[in-house]
Amino acid sequence: MLKMKPFTIFLFILVLTACSPYNKVLNKGTVSEKYKMASSLYEQKEFKKALRLFEMLVPSFKGKPQMERIQFMISQSYFNTKDYFNAAYYFERFATNYPKSSKKEEADFLVAKSHFLASPKYSLDQSETKIALSSFQNYINAYPDSKRLAACNRMVQELQHKLETKSFEIAKQYYEIGYFNSAIAAFDNLTSEFLGTSYREQAFYYKFKASYQLGVNSTSRKKNLRIKAAIKAYEKLKRNYPDSKYLAETEKLYRELQKEKNTVTT
Repeated sequence: MLKMKPFTIFLFILVLTACSPYNKVLNKGTVSEKYKMASSLYEQKEFKKALRLFEMLVPSFKGKPQMERIQFMISQSYFNTKDYFNAAYYFERFATNYPKSSKKEEADFLVAKSHFLASPKYSLDQSETKIALSSFQNYINAYPDSKRLAACNRMVQELQHKLETKSFEIAKQYYEIGYFNSAIAAFDNLTSEFLGTSYREQAFYYKFKASYQLGVNSTSRKKNLRIKAAIKAYEKLKRNYPDSKYLAETEKLYRELQKEKNTVTT
């Protein structure tokens, strides 16, 4: 049996690839042939190949009825290849260019979903998360009776939790490195910005501990005021979470604050 050298095999594959129907249409096909093959590849879920052809077709179909379908398929192809930044951009362009399209609601939804899928983990910059939340709000306002609202609400909750987690972790980091004033301000911002946050109890707990540290380690001039603020933080935690798992620890610290307070005032 005749053995082929690696370079010969490479050339053979290269020739076969160059002669494939796709490459023939891509390089030398007519507009009609490219449109037909792009549509076929799209239906076969060969989105990357379809995209190359669709993008070549755009100049030929500007202003023509087929352009609506082409632009939607380009948007969907980016979405299905997980290029969510381009997907959001093209779906938004589609919705703007074809406001009366039967696909407009779907496009508006996929703008928001693309931003949602492009949103990074909480520890990274959350600009994309905020854009996603804004996009979902726009969609919900525009389509209050949409069948997609339940899905929207689930994604909105996930995005909000991501922002809450970032806010909580920043505040906690301030506490851990001993920036107690910054920690108190950050925990206050968390609970005021995210009223129903799942981190609320922890925020009250860490705010009290930061206040305690400020109180017991203050100069005599500031100690009385800061101890009162720490006691107030403790009372807020206990009032809102009477069965909190943190109470045993915080009650001990509270008693120490009372002793410190008596020392300052006598």
